[in-house]
Amino acid sequence: MKYNIKCKENQISIHAESVVLCEKLKRKRKHERKVMSSSEALLYRYAELLNECTIARLTGTRGADEIYTQQVMDSLPSVEYLPKSGKVIDVGSGGGLPGIVWALLRPDLNITLLDSVKKKCTAMREITASLGIMNAEVICARSEDFARNKREEFDLAGAKGLAVSGVCAELLSPLVKVSGKVLTFKGAKVKEEISEVQGKWLMLGLSRPTVKYYGGESRSIVIWEKVKKCPLKYPRNCGAAELKHFWE
Repeated sequence: MKYNIKCKENQISIHAESVVLCEKLKRKRKHERKVMSSSEALLYRYAELLNECTIARLTGTRGADEIYTQQVMDSLPSVEYLPKSGKVIDVGSGGGLPGIVWALLRPDLNITLLDSVKKKCTAMREITASLGIMNAEVICARSEDFARNKREEFDLAGAKGLAVSGVCAELLSPLVKVSGKVLTFKGAKVKEEISEVQGKWLMLGLSRPTVKYYGGESRSIVIWEKVKKCPLKYPRNCGAAELKHFWE
């Protein structure tokens, strides 16, 4: 089944509608899903496609219901932090979380799904085609290499399950324009990860981070504002951000 949700007549109110949908889905339990809106049906179909994928292992969760509740719905809190318009990139997208969720709920945005694993990129292309997504492009490349050609072009760069906070900031900041945002999902160690950077975020052109908790203190979204241009020495060569932290 294919869906096409990029309808111009719906784009004016899509942001408000997506926020309402996010709140609605947070309250839904599996047995309450007898009647779904078109957006809910697309999100659930996405979970089914993740579960059915045989090209690559895209999630650590098995079963469409579990993927829907534990993975797809877990991406929803980030939707409210997306820009009002412009270009957004999901780095290390894997199976498209959270980027495909963003594309489905915000068809007015241009979404780039970036991953370095060819099998995962092939799977994402098949999934976006099956869902009729027209506002997302899958790119197979390392973020360090991609940032050299697309430097500071995006309004927001996000990641989920990519690396510790400081490494995420180094990889994402070169992609974001001044006044844009960097966003990453984090777990229970978020305070520890932020503390170890010792407040040196301005070295990347970023503000101090803001932590937005959801579902208790074990899950959060970390957001930085891009306050000035990122120095040209970033990004460093592939893998350098993890081998030698920028703040050390």
